[in-house]
Amino acid sequence: MGLDKTVADAAEAVADVPDGASLAVGGFGLCGIPSALIDALLRRETSGLKVVSNNCGVDDWGLGLLLRAGRIARMTSSYVGENKEFARQYLGGELEVELVPQGTLAERLRAGGAGIPAFYTPAGAGTQISEGGLPWRYGPDGSIAVASPPKESRVFGGREHVLEEGIRTDFALVRATIGDRHGNLVFRSSARNFNPLAAMAGRVTIAEVEHLVEPGELDPDEVHLPGVFVQRVIRVLPGDPASKRRIERRTVRARQEGAA
Repeated sequence: MGLDKTVADAAEAVADVPDGASLAVGGFGLCGIPSALIDALLRRETSGLKVVSNNCGVDDWGLGLLLRAGRIARMTSSYVGENKEFARQYLGGELEVELVPQGTLAERLRAGGAGIPAFYTPAGAGTQISEGGLPWRYGPDGSIAVASPPKESRVFGGREHVLEEGIRTDFALVRATIGDRHGNLVFRSSARNFNPLAAMAGRVTIAEVEHLVEPGELDPDEVHLPGVFVQRVIRVLPGDPASKRRIERRTVRARQEGAA
């Protein structure tokens, strides 16, 4: 039957994640985030983390919990607008932040997982992305303590392109709807988002799955991420508060007068 990659629970799965580790974390907003694994890291009090993720959750959920506890030292993200604590730490010089165009971030993760060290893209050409000088970290007085470096650029087809490096991280945390004991994963709809890319980028990838099936039960054509990219699998239990799926921003239509 091959290698069984399942471990008992989230705590065991992240037990060897050291302080200062780099993490690629799947999800988009609160959709498809590995909340049980994040909670296990929070309980373990792992700190100094360097996180690569599309965003940093919200103030009271997802990566926002690690951020609020002071466990994240650096974020590489493309969108950070839903987290007030994130803004406070960044502007106060407590957090280093590398902002990356969203498509570039996705391709940097994919490239790292595919063994591609760098690639050229037109995104960011002619801006501070390529010229450097973006504030990665502020000083206590509001000055720029660490700025982004300039990047190499070349012209292809008459258009300027910027050299971007692929991303590899020590660990990756992802969430899938279905997984088997070999680590083959299936994601549901928009929860697929950054999860396969983050999984590819991690040297050790840990997946939490809602439904665990036996090897051979998944049709190969259904698999979104093959098990070669996954080293550990845990099943999140129904009713576990740490694994609940939350809505980032609930919007409802105003009730019409006279409506039933």
